Amino acid sequence: MASSVVSPSLNTSSCSSSSILLPAPLFDMKKYSVSSPRNHVRSSLSSSILGTRLSTNRASSKKSYRNGGGFTCSASSSSSSSSSSVLPSALLFDCDGVLVDTEKDGHRISFNDTFTERELGVTWDVDLYGELLKIGGGKERLVVNLCLYRMTAYFNKTGWPEKAPKSEEERKQFIASLHKRKTELFMALIEKKLLPLRPGVAKLIDQALAKGVKVAVCSTSNEKAVSAIVSCLLGPERAEKIKIFAGDVVPRKKPDPAIYILAATTLGVEPTSCVVVEDSAIGLAAAKAAGMKCIVTKSGYTAEEDFVNADAVFDCIGDPPEERFDLAFCRGLLEKQYVS
Repeated sequence: MASSVVSPSLNTSSCSSSSILLPAPLFDMKKYSVSSPRNHVRSSLSSSILGTRLSTNRASSKKSYRNGGGFTCSASSSSSSSSSSVLPSALLFDCDGVLVDTEKDGHRISFNDTFTERELGVTWDVDLYGELLKIGGGKERLVVNLCLYRMTAYFNKTGWPEKAPKSEEERKQFIASLHKRKTELFMALIEKKLLPLRPGVAKLIDQALAKGVKVAVCSTSNEKAVSAIVSCLLGPERAEKIKIFAGDVVPRKKPDPAIYILAATTLGVEPTSCVVVEDSAIGLAAAKAAGMKCIVTKSGYTAEEDFVNADAVFDCIGDPPEERFDLAFCRGLLEKQYVS
């Protein structure tokens, strides 16, 4: 049984002409204004929260969450009970950069291989692709597919390849065909397991499922690619228990909270009882705008982003003996009793 997927079929022909308009400026991100929550771990307390030690103190137990040395936070519970009533109702994971660090060595490589196959004379290096990933605001929030938009915006700025068609409608189809081939190449990488899960992902999902906590993956990346990651890398037994919200299931992309609000509604849970794991400032803004707790696990392209509104920030989830946090830590976030 496959993962349950919430995603309509991609219909590139339905893109309006605005989907190929170049934003001005190209790489600016229109940030959402999100109020900073009280009593959370703030990244402003140090130049980098990579290297944070977090401790959970309970009446019956005490557990430390390590991410190096330096700043220390503690969480305490007024109740000694560990019943499911204080557990998150759902754990919601972003995909790219959270489940797998896909961008630099997955999506970027697949784009470049596609460009090479088509003899377009285009290569996206590490720095350029990082700039393309910052596209997330303005007109894009109404575009059917973010990857299609990024390619279109890039060619609008730098000039279209000689082998690209000239008319606007033909260019839409050209971009869609590039994206389709890129997705095929990316899924081949996943199916061959050339991109491993990030440390601690399987552990945290297993802990959640064992306690009856609902698990979902919420990504505006291509649904086929997200499903391939979940089914191939997490395995069919986990995959059949995980709900997937992906692709163009919502009309507005992160930092708009639409995908997280949809997930909570579909799962039948309150947003305030959800804990999100994200890796980017855009994803963090979406989670907080939805009224959810958010833990950031930094990835290769997001390490220097501003995570001041995050409830906690780590370099990864981590497996023992290098574990950064677990389900008990997520439960502590919902108890709202963190003190620095």
